[in-house]
Amino acid sequence: MGNAGLVISLDASRLARNNRDWHQLLDLCSLFGVNIADGERLYDPCAYHDRLLLGLSGIMSEAELHQIRQRLHQGERQKAARGELRLPVPAGLAHDRAGGIVLNPDEQVQARLILVFAKFRELHSARAVMRYLRKNDLPLPVRPLMGPAPHDIMWREADSSRVLSILQNPAYAGAYVYGRCRAEGGRVRHDVYRPKTVKVPIADWEVCLQSAHSGYIDWEEFMENQRLLANNINRYKAGHSGVPRKGAALLQGIAVCGRCGRRMSLRYSGPAGNYPVYTCRADRDQDGGPLCQEGRALPVDAHVESILLDALKPDRIAIAIAALGQIEEETRQLERQWALRRERARYETERARRQYDAVEPENRLVARSLERGWEEKLRAAEAVEQDYERWRSDEPLVLSESDRECLQKLGEDLPGIWYAPSTTSAERKGILRLIIDEVVLDQRRLRGQVWFKILWQTGATSEHSLQRRVHTYANYIDIERLRERVTELNADGKMDKEIAATLNAEGFVAARGCAFKGENVWLLRTRWSIPTVKINGIGANPARWPDGTYSVQGAAAALGITPQVIFDYLARGWVTGRQLTKGQPWQIELSDNQISTLRARIARNRRSRKEAS
Repeated sequence: MGNAGLVISLDASRLARNNRDWHQLLDLCSLFGVNIADGERLYDPCAYHDRLLLGLSGIMSEAELHQIRQRLHQGERQKAARGELRLPVPAGLAHDRAGGIVLNPDEQVQARLILVFAKFRELHSARAVMRYLRKNDLPLPVRPLMGPAPHDIMWREADSSRVLSILQNPAYAGAYVYGRCRAEGGRVRHDVYRPKTVKVPIADWEVCLQSAHSGYIDWEEFMENQRLLANNINRYKAGHSGVPRKGAALLQGIAVCGRCGRRMSLRYSGPAGNYPVYTCRADRDQDGGPLCQEGRALPVDAHVESILLDALKPDRIAIAIAALGQIEEETRQLERQWALRRERARYETERARRQYDAVEPENRLVARSLERGWEEKLRAAEAVEQDYERWRSDEPLVLSESDRECLQKLGEDLPGIWYAPSTTSAERKGILRLIIDEVVLDQRRLRGQVWFKILWQTGATSEHSLQRRVHTYANYIDIERLRERVTELNADGKMDKEIAATLNAEGFVAARGCAFKGENVWLLRTRWSIPTVKINGIGANPARWPDGTYSVQGAAAALGITPQVIFDYLARGWVTGRQLTKGQPWQIELSDNQISTLRARIARNRRSRKEAS
């Protein structure tokens, strides 16, 4: 507005954090002819040399702030490299009087965190651990970073983020870590700038001091947990198997293509979309080429199931005993959690009572509030006791002998457990992954077969093959053997339906995976030019057979009628005949008296038809 003539700046660094504000001031002062003064002299922004000095002053102030920031950061990093920088610790740890890091002295906190790591060791899934905690009403301890008492432990219901924060925190493995996250840019949301914080890979942590203090697990188990958590993400291109899901495909996530070595994905076919198919579509997704290979999942899964159950036969008793031990150990863990929870509820009640007793009786303003708090604690403790009694009635602490015998018999009957309706697909996949690491599939290596190799968790491998469903007999697994067998059965005088029944009984399967029918055999005989074998080989039927019986053509000639009329006489029972099998030539028995009688009947019928016409 033209009312200012001088701007006094005693510390340009406060306007030079990014040098933009300082130069904006210089531009405004030069436009309106306003001088700038510091503690030493006056400057005219309109003069070139003064403006140059002012610009250098702002640049030097910004550089000075940068150097100060760098020195502070390096000092902080050097202190962290020695393990002396005091960092916030999670709820399961605490600082002692000497400044060291120790386990939280609260036994309930320790027991809850030990349970989390034990269940993840068993279930291999953070979400499964979360569901277990919520099912048994076991909250997790958290240390709030904001609020009037940031160091107090609070109990919150378990969710996936809280379980992951426990499993991914290296402090619980006894490691002192600095530089787990860093700021990278940011974005504006609702007109507010929010910096973006990203996690740094473990190999890039600035400071990582292992065994720096006490922990709940060791460093090797922590790294194995990180590998399991990364592998649980369903990214087939990265080689992750993912967690077992509820789909019908047994080898979901562990099926590997035998042609290119990449992990196979899944798709579902059929009218209702309930037939899983293992497919390797990396070539199509990356290069737009054809599918590497794909195959139906259910036959392969059934064969892998039988191999797995056969492999576990010698260990069924040990599995049953281990299952009993696991059930009892889990019951003991839950009983320990309930005991600590009841003890905390009683302590909170007793603490509220002492607070109420300590107040003066005349101070009713405080006494009424303390009385209400005591009553709330009493109700909470009573609710905990009721929940415990309810759990105790549903989950007995000690199994009876009859229960142990039933569980042991059930554990020894592994196929019964495997195929039970109550066993979910995810549970079957979890059992399978405990025994089998990967299954390599290739349906183009052997004609008409699915070749697969099982990589067991012990490091051993085994190769197997399975007849697959093909669309044409050109890809049939053993076409020559099938052709020889059809030729043999046909030479034995069997008709197409009998040949089909025999092939089904001997274990042959048609091209599309179904049972053989007479039509299939007829098509195969036509393709292979195999004629039906009759009594006289493949020649024409004679008038009379060697045993003196007549053929249809011979009987028609003897009676002077057409062969079709002979079939009518056979149906009416006027003549008798037999076939070796259905489809073979007729052998008709005719005596001289029958021939004379039938000829007379035929002549009579012709005369009556002639008179009628």
